[in-house]
Amino acid sequence: MSIRTERVARLVQREVATLLNTTFYEVSQSMLTVTGCRVTPDLSMAYVYVSSMGDARQRKVALNRLQDMTPRIRAELGRRVRHQLRKVPALKFFLDESLDHAQNIERLLDKIRADREERGGSADAEGADPANPDLGDSDLRSEA
Repeated sequence: MSIRTERVARLVQREVATLLNTTFYEVSQSMLTVTGCRVTPDLSMAYVYVSSMGDARQRKVALNRLQDMTPRIRAELGRRVRHQLRKVPALKFFLDESLDHAQNIERLLDKIRADREERGGSADAEGADPANPDLGDSDLRSEA
């Protein structure tokens, strides 16, 4: 991304976040957080990533409501940035599911740790290979 597109992306992210938390808060009926924004090189389209509290169905409802409000959000965004941008980019909203992915990875890592402890100790036991906790030093010598 060029410096200009990064600046426009930050501006759009900041202003849309402010709009969703003030002007459109009652309409959205959910707590939305703008987690990121990416702008196309020609500055015509802004991809806005939002996260929402609740289960998958509630997040989907919040995203649909947000997509229905997009023209009004873009119009209000235009009023707020009219001195900084000639043309307001079209907005496209996406659910940011990176937090869900991170929680899933943490859950899987916890399961792996629990399985290792269940099998008989930690990977830092004496004679263990840190890269492969199932092999001790004597096992490595016999394989060589």
